[in-house]
Amino acid sequence: MNTMLDRLRNDNSIKDFTNSELNALCDEIRIFLVEHVSKTGGHLAANLGVVELTIAIHKVFDLPNDKLILDVGHQSYVHKILSGRIDSFDTLRTFGGISGFPKRSESEYDCFNTGHSSTSVSAALGMARARDLLGESYNIIALFGDGALTGGEIYEALNDAGQNKTPLILILNDNHMSISKNVGAMAKHLRNIRINKHYFRSKLKISRLLDRIPLVGLPSRQMIESVKRRIRKSVLPTTMFDELGYKYIGPVDGHNLNSLISCLTYARMEKRPVIIHVCTHKGKGYAPAEKHADTFHGVGGFNAKTGEIPEHGESYSSRFGKKLVQLAEENKKITAITCAMPNGTGLVEFSKQYRNRFFDVGIAEQHGVTLAAGMAVQGLIPVIPLYSTFMQRAFDQILHDVCLQNLHVVFPIDRAGVVGADGETHQGVYDISFLSCMPNMTLLSPSDFAELDEMLDYAVNRHSGPIAIRYPRGGAESGFTHERFELNKVYIKEDGTDAAIITTGRMLRTAKAVFDKLKSERISVQIKELPTIRPINEAEIISSAMKCGLIITIEDNVLSGGFGERVCSVLATNGLNTKVKTFGLPDEPIVHGSVAELDKHYGLDADSIAEYIIRKIKNGKDKT
Repeated sequence: MNTMLDRLRNDNSIKDFTNSELNALCDEIRIFLVEHVSKTGGHLAANLGVVELTIAIHKVFDLPNDKLILDVGHQSYVHKILSGRIDSFDTLRTFGGISGFPKRSESEYDCFNTGHSSTSVSAALGMARARDLLGESYNIIALFGDGALTGGEIYEALNDAGQNKTPLILILNDNHMSISKNVGAMAKHLRNIRINKHYFRSKLKISRLLDRIPLVGLPSRQMIESVKRRIRKSVLPTTMFDELGYKYIGPVDGHNLNSLISCLTYARMEKRPVIIHVCTHKGKGYAPAEKHADTFHGVGGFNAKTGEIPEHGESYSSRFGKKLVQLAEENKKITAITCAMPNGTGLVEFSKQYRNRFFDVGIAEQHGVTLAAGMAVQGLIPVIPLYSTFMQRAFDQILHDVCLQNLHVVFPIDRAGVVGADGETHQGVYDISFLSCMPNMTLLSPSDFAELDEMLDYAVNRHSGPIAIRYPRGGAESGFTHERFELNKVYIKEDGTDAAIITTGRMLRTAKAVFDKLKSERISVQIKELPTIRPINEAEIISSAMKCGLIITIEDNVLSGGFGERVCSVLATNGLNTKVKTFGLPDEPIVHGSVAELDKHYGLDADSIAEYIIRKIKNGKDKT
């Protein structure tokens, strides 16, 4: 028996599907998503929530001639299924496979790369103005969630688009969540719109009454629209979107295909900015995801039948959270700030035990950092854990508001280095480079859990000024015996004379594997761990250069401006002509795949590094 998905494969379009067939397709897509994401991992709950909405968009609009921009891109899977990539879903988020986010290089249906929140309206407006200047004619649709409305950039774009009247269709997917439950005044504003039953009753009655009045030309239609606006204002305060100059439509049931298709068809005919407010349920149609939408926002492999997610043991994120709770019990000045990620950064327990010292600012890294600066000025000790990729969004605030004032703000950097399947928009491979150029910034990187504990204790209780601690996703240990952390202390893990491997953080484990491979080759290798990346210990680097004929640096950061370049700078500044080979990531977008696959792909695995050292030492020259 042929299914709707089989028909989609054959037709590569849903234009000729009937409404009943589209509803059947919705059910099949949900089953398909659960089956595939349970194997590859990915953003399940967000995609389950937008099945009907995405189908309605593909039904009404002429994609890819019309342009669809998906804010963040977590909800792109249904779009990918409908745009010819259904048979590639076994490769989702795997090395060499399709991305978990929109990618222009992957399909003409993906018109703009996304991965970070609150950018879609800016991009859509830019494309709309280009369209108008070039004298072209097509629709531009931006789909963003209510979580995006906690980010500042989207308000700048909404303000600009509303005042200029450029034709644009904006769809607000209101599911009450970003990754965790939404916070702030905007969430309350949307809630008030959703629950005003008097407005909906009045709207229905007036619409039925007006439908009975025969229309006599344009003046009559304009009069009726004016009457409707006045009635609406009498029973419901105007929305923010009305005041900004948009034609507001909604709220609309995001799981009713007929309503969605009707609203989108109407919006397509408007010649001004339109906002359609759609209400959906994150995780719709899969009970475990409906019940635990935050857990199934971004999930690894799981049991599709039961929803059971395998335990992965302790991670750096959870270890950070436990230690911060302990420190906060003793030090009442500690506060914690999250940017909509209490679960992802390990702050759940802190939020429960110290509610008055916990602040969730939403997807607003810039505000969060300057908020921390304000607290630090008044004598508190703010701790603001951020994923490395999201920390980039607050570059100016870290530099301008924290570092230039030399304020005591603690930045735990989660997901530092290669993170794997989320790909180029989420790889945390730039933080060493951009933090190392900031005045007063101290940068640390632990190689095991105990070192993280000690670094956090130091950062909170003994340090003054801005300080960051970068650690990777997961929780692998180094393989070496732990030594107690002291600022700027260097640890000689192995001693040798042929070559010196100087490294930090998770790459110490790689250095250990390289050392083990070289023992059989009778190559004597020194391994030095530098837990303090900045300020860098110049004396220990010089001593290695004086003792060994070759320096090797290993880092999970881009080479440009990174750890290896800092080591090279020390040698050059001190007039040393020691041969150096830096192993790190290239100056290009870092693709998706497992961490092990990416290490091998970019030559950061133990085999590649050991092979280089063997060639260099035994042949006396570099053949790379």
